[in-house]
Amino acid sequence: MKLKIAFDPDLVALMQAEIAAGEKAVSAAMREAGTSLKSAWRGQITGAGLGTRLGNSIRLASFPKSGDSLNAAALVWSNAPVIIGAHDTGPLIRSMNGFWLAIPTPAAGKSSKGGRITPFEWERRTGLRLRFVFRRRGPSLLVAEGRLNTKGRAVASRSKTGRGLTTVPIFLLVPQVRLRKRLDLARDAERAVDGVPGLIVANWLKGRVGAS
Repeated sequence: MKLKIAFDPDLVALMQAEIAAGEKAVSAAMREAGTSLKSAWRGQITGAGLGTRLGNSIRLASFPKSGDSLNAAALVWSNAPVIIGAHDTGPLIRSMNGFWLAIPTPAAGKSSKGGRITPFEWERRTGLRLRFVFRRRGPSLLVAEGRLNTKGRAVASRSKTGRGLTTVPIFLLVPQVRLRKRLDLARDAERAVDGVPGLIVANWLKGRVGAS
């Protein structure tokens, strides 16, 4: 006697179809999770007042680059990791040479490059000399003898008689400063990770409905 067992539907084909559905579900879920995390981080950065340019430093890459896989992954990162990391951790910043950190006042203006101006650049740009003023209480100062223009910036006095000349604080000098923590990237990352299983199930079910 010869027995033959046949399965209808074909179990091998059924398993292969299920694996393919799983690959699509996992890949779609990781793309959604990565996109959501990228948007959340960018929203945090712009919401903290750090600007859209820094927000756009957040990038996303999905793997594999093409096709689907049960091992699909998403990578979200920043092209400005030092700046982002500083605002995310709120580090204590000290002077590299062990002396002072020069914090510009509004009278100092901004650097020609758009960032924080240094005492050296300020002297070179204005032609004025900075003078050190030590204070026992509160930060010490770098001041200059000049006048304030209509924008509140310290400039050289044009008066030959010294009219309008005043001592203007240009920089505050502190030994260290703690950068305020303005971001919580781990919070959004944890939410994205926690949501992955639900996304996989939802996409798997969606694939079945679409197939039927």
